[in-house]
Amino acid sequence: MVHQSSSQGRLSPSSDTEDRAEMSRALAPRLAYFAGVARTEHVTRAAREMNVPQSTLSRSMARLEQDLGVDLFARHGRTVSLTPAGRTFLTSVERALAEVERAVEEVRADADPATGKVAFGFLHTMGAETVPGLLHAFRADHPRVRFSLVQNYGEAMLERLRAGELDLCLTSPVPDAPDLVARRLDEQKLRLVVPADHPLAGRRRIRLAEAADDTFVTLEPGYGLRRITDDLCKEAGFKPRIAFEGEEAETLRGLVAAGLGVALLPPPAVPRPGVVELTVTAPRAAREIGVAWLEGHPDTPPVAAFKKFLLSRRGSLLPA
Repeated sequence: MVHQSSSQGRLSPSSDTEDRAEMSRALAPRLAYFAGVARTEHVTRAAREMNVPQSTLSRSMARLEQDLGVDLFARHGRTVSLTPAGRTFLTSVERALAEVERAVEEVRADADPATGKVAFGFLHTMGAETVPGLLHAFRADHPRVRFSLVQNYGEAMLERLRAGELDLCLTSPVPDAPDLVARRLDEQKLRLVVPADHPLAGRRRIRLAEAADDTFVTLEPGYGLRRITDDLCKEAGFKPRIAFEGEEAETLRGLVAAGLGVALLPPPAVPRPGVVELTVTAPRAAREIGVAWLEGHPDTPPVAAFKKFLLSRRGSLLPA
C-alpha cells in the first residue's frame, strides 16, 4: 500500500523520546476532530455535530495532515473520504479515544461520592478483626463505596502513599515526616508470648527483663513492631537473641507454640493453643496506631468520608 505524502512541512520523525512526546502533544488535540470528520465524511456536518466552527475544523485537519506529512482525506467538494493512510490512522485513533473515554469513566466512577473507591492500606495484624469491623461500620452509611485493600508493613505502605497508590493507611509507629499527615487513633498493648511449657507460663504478669535469657522470634528489620521490640528490650536492659525473623505475627505465634522462642506481639484475633500471653508490667509495652495520608493530596468524596470516619474512631479503633 502506498500512502500519499503531503508536500507541506511536517514535524520531523525521530526515535528520540523528546521528539516523540512533542509530536504526541501536537497531534492529540486534533484526534477527536479527525475521528468526527472521518465518521461523517463531511466537514460541515462534523462541525455542526461537534459544535465547532467549520473553519476551525478545516484548519485543524489541514494542520494534522501537515504534521503527519500524509494526506488523510481526499476532497470531493463539500464531502471528503479517507485515503488508505487515513483508514489506517483512524483505526488507531478510535482505539486511543476509546481508551481515553474508558479512563475518564473510571476516574469519575472512583470519585463518585456514593460508589467511588478508596485505596486503603493497613498492617497485617489489623486484617483479621480491626479492618473488617471498620469497613462494616463505615458501609452502614456508605453501602456502595468500594475499597482496594492492601496489607503490608508500615514503611512499605508509606512508600505507596508517596507513590499515589494508596489514599490512606493504618500504621504503627505513627509516622513523623514533612510530606505526610498522620493522626494517632489508638494504642494497642503488646504481650510477651511464651510456649505453654515455658517456665514463665504460669505467670500472668512479668517484667520484660525476666525474659532476657530467652531466645526471641521477631518480625524482620523494617517492620514497626520489630523496631518496638528492639527498643523495649533495650529499655529493659538487654539485647534480644533472635533465632527467627518473619513477616507475619501469627507465623511468629506458631513458632512460639513450637517452642522456638518467645515474642512481643499484639493480642490475637482468636486465642491460639500452645502459647500463653503475659502482660508486660515494665517497661510499658504498647504501640500507637495511626492513620496517615499524603500532605496536600486532594481527597475524592469517598476518601474524605472514610478519613472523617477513621478520625471519629479515636480511642475506639481497636476491638475492646
